[in-house]
Parts: sequence; C-alpha cells; structure tokens
Amino acid sequence: MNASPLTAQALAERSHHDHNLLSADLDRAPFTIAWEVTRACAFACKHCRADAISQRDPLELSTAEAKALIDRLAEFGRPILVFTGGDPMMRRDLNELIAHATTRGLRCSLTPTATALPTVDRLRQAVQAGIRRVALSLDGPTPAVHDEFRQVPGSWHRTMQILRNARKIGLSVQINTTVTTFNVDQLPEMVPFVESVSAVQWSVFFLVPTGRAQSQWMISPQEHERVFHWLYDLSKTAPFDIKATAAPMYRRVAIERRRAEGGPAATVAFQGAGFQYADGLDRPPKGVNDGNGFLFISHTGEIMPSGFLPISAGNVRTADVVETYRQHELFTTLRDYDHLKGKCRVCEYRAVCGGQRGRAYGVTGDYLASDPACAYLPAGAQA
Repeated sequence: MNASPLTAQALAERSHHDHNLLSADLDRAPFTIAWEVTRACAFACKHCRADAISQRDPLELSTAEAKALIDRLAEFGRPILVFTGGDPMMRRDLNELIAHATTRGLRCSLTPTATALPTVDRLRQAVQAGIRRVALSLDGPTPAVHDEFRQVPGSWHRTMQILRNARKIGLSVQINTTVTTFNVDQLPEMVPFVESVSAVQWSVFFLVPTGRAQSQWMISPQEHERVFHWLYDLSKTAPFDIKATAAPMYRRVAIERRRAEGGPAATVAFQGAGFQYADGLDRPPKGVNDGNGFLFISHTGEIMPSGFLPISAGNVRTADVVETYRQHELFTTLRDYDHLKGKCRVCEYRAVCGGQRGRAYGVTGDYLASDPACAYLPAGAQA
C-alpha cells in the first residue's frame, strides 16, 4: 500500500508537529515499566528474550536495592510496573517487593512462568501484596505447538490451569502470544482459549530477534500486514481487548481501516486509547515505543529502553533512573523521530508508530533504522 501523494517534506513536518504535541508527557515518565526481577527460570523457551538461566544471578538487585529502585520509580507518578523475568516467582522476596511497590502507588502486574510455583495460594498472596493482573504466555492452540516453543512437556496444560485458577480467585488474566513462522497460521484457533479463561486482554507479540529469538523465525512484512488486518477485524467482535505488542505499525492499519469505513480515524490513532479496566491497568492514551513511554530494568539493574532493545543507558546502582529516562541521550534520541532513518523517517504515520526500534536493532544493528517487518511504503520513500 502507498501513501497519499504528499511531499516528503510536508509529511515530515506534519509528523514532527504531531509528535511534539503528543509526546510531552512521555518525555517525563513512562506509562509502563517492565522490571526483570530475576533471569532465573526453569524453562528454556526457544524464543526467550531474556536468554534465561536456571539459577539466580548473584548480581541481582538485593531486596534493599530493589526497594530503593521502587522508591525512585514512584517519582514517575503511577506507572504500571510489570514484575517479569525469567520467572519472577523464583525470587523469595517477590511479594515483599510487590507490597512495597503497591504502597508507593505503582500499579503492579505479574508474568510468571507456568511451572509448579504459581499455586492458588501463591497467587492469592500476590493479590494480597497488590498484584492486579497476571499474564501468561500461550503460544499455540495445542500442547504440541506450545510445548515445543517452551521446551517443556505439559506446559500448555499447566498454563491453562494457572489461568483458570487465577480467574477463580478474582484475578484479572492476560494471555501473551508470540507470533512466529511456527504458529502464525494457527492464530485463529487461539481465540476460543483466550475467551475460555475470560482474559481481559490478548497481547499478541510479534517476534523481535533478541536473546534466543532468531530473525529467520520472524514472519514476513506481508504476513505482518495480513495479521494486522485480521486482528483489526477480530477486535470488532472479541470479548477481550487486543494489543499488538512490538508492532506499532498496527496503529497505521487501524487508522486506515477506520478511514475506509468512514469512521473518525482519530479515535484509533493511538492503539488502546479509551480502554479502561476494573483492575486499573488501563491502556495508554497513546502508543508507546521502546524508550518512549516504556522503560526496562534488567535483573542486575541495567536501565534500558525495553527488553527488546537491550542497550544500557546506565545502572540503577550508580545512575538515577528518573533522570536517565528523562535526559540520557539514548532515550531522548528514541523520542525524537527526526533521528529515524530510511522510510520510517519520512513516513506520515511516524508520530503514531515510529517503527519497532528493538527489531530494527536486532536485524540491522542500528536502532534508528527502518523496521524491517513493515510492508508500508510512504510517499516520501518512493522517490
């Protein structure tokens, strides 16, 4: 698909103006913070971003250091804090950290691994500590597909049981699915399982080649486009929210589809705008991207734009995380789309998309390069 025949200069000027109007708040504070509290995990998933290990790293942040970090994160206001890993449940002080974060006003969610650890009792304890939602990965509609991903027989059944247990105790649940060449054709078969556990959100991740994930497992740009359109159609009838993760290009598709239907494109300009949930983990009022509304803290305290863009801007042991997010050159560059290269730079949708910076880095080695998964050809790139 091609853009309307506006000049590249006009497209860039308009996008720059829109981006400046809409990004000011994200310059000051992220909407979501993912904290890899440990890299330890009993699983060895084929596409693991964290390249998880079996035992906890002795260089992990201590309980005291972790609480000090939480105190600084609270300076951002009330961002969503995702306790992730590895498997966060392998930290014995997890509930203590969740409770501290909750006391400081952070909105907490948890992404455990589907091992024997997330028992009903431990889920209840997490809820009592302040967890509002639990998210688990389900990468296929059958045990054969999912268990091959996770490299652990029985993980599909255990995942479904944990999701059901979470719902029984009144905990909101979210399903995360990573789209690869292995499962892209089976996505429609996933829908009944998302419905069966009354998930509030299906977060559909599009593979970013980092950690163990390999670029050859990425679906093609044309397949990305096809899946985006399918997700948009599904979003009209699904009883759950759909979030395209690591795929800001979906926002363009949503805008184009709404325009074609004669509806106000502005209402979908920022994927997720207007979604509010009983668990308080609402969607951002506009799209976020690596380092632009999103912040990642590694298990050893490295401050990064996201887990998919593993470039450190400092360590919480020696640098202030708030000032790093607001002022470090890595973050300010990511938030200024005039620095983008290739077709992303001249794209009229860059203010609402910006391309997936981690994928650009994973494939090309340059986090400012065009997103290689995008099939769209802006008018300014046709010359």
